[in-house]
Amino acid sequence: MPEIPVLDPRDYQARLLALPRPGADKVLAFYEHRVGGICTDARLMLLPLDDHLLHRGDGVFESLKYVGRKLYQLDAHLERMRKSAASISLAPPCPWEELRDIVIAVARAGKADTGMLRILLGRGPGGFGIDPFESPQASLYVAAYVFTPKPESAFEQGVTAFRAKTPAKQSWLAKIKSVNYLPNVLMKMEAVQKGYDFPFCFDDHGFLAEGATENVALVDHAGTLVVPEFTHALPGTTLLRAIDLIKGEVPVSFRGVEEADVYGAREVLILGTTGDCIPVVRYEGKPIHDVRPGPVARRLRELLQRDLVENGVGF
Repeated sequence: MPEIPVLDPRDYQARLLALPRPGADKVLAFYEHRVGGICTDARLMLLPLDDHLLHRGDGVFESLKYVGRKLYQLDAHLERMRKSAASISLAPPCPWEELRDIVIAVARAGKADTGMLRILLGRGPGGFGIDPFESPQASLYVAAYVFTPKPESAFEQGVTAFRAKTPAKQSWLAKIKSVNYLPNVLMKMEAVQKGYDFPFCFDDHGFLAEGATENVALVDHAGTLVVPEFTHALPGTTLLRAIDLIKGEVPVSFRGVEEADVYGAREVLILGTTGDCIPVVRYEGKPIHDVRPGPVARRLRELLQRDLVENGVGF
């Protein structure tokens, strides 16, 4: 085994900057609270190894998009982050109003009209133990990166879904948008391996919970938009906004949804930040209704896109 050199800070930094950086072309700008500034060189987008966010999964996050230089549902995402953080006794290292300004500043610094934003709030660096109190200050990272929207074929032809082996999260954990996304990763991995577009998970009682990163809803044969109860699912900002936008046009019901309801639905819908509303036309290889995207899916996507234009936060 060759001897491993012990480098001084200058040599270490030089080696670091010379390394290939997968995904660097997708990073537009980022911010770290300890530094107190924004940078656009992805080679410097680093995380302290002793940040409990990293080695304990002790932190929360939010992802939101901007289109036409308008951030969609910025305040709804920050409010959900506030609730998630409060549930694990975590607070940002700055006032929430300042965090909002930081998010907008990072989007602006990225110099792209359209993109995604990831906000990470962690317990902070300070040790490799499990005691959260060894971290003297919370960490805050904000990154803007390239947004690759779903192809139009997903909306015009629909997508496929299946029942993942990974069960729904425990109820108390499902409602926290924590950085512990290992179950979600396993669901996505299974989807790729089996050739499906989206995975669905179910709880121990056989009720539909959510997708890997999206909420699921359906339209029954009475024309009601049926939303699975949030017992084992994260209340999605896109889903909640979609319900608010369409509730005067379509009846809405929150109830337990079993797999038989999915097979028998008139429409099955996937709702999330990146795709707005995507129709599922086949589940476990079997057709949903007439195997065509339905009117509620089209209407919800139209309403969400219009809402972004009319109510997005400009920068």
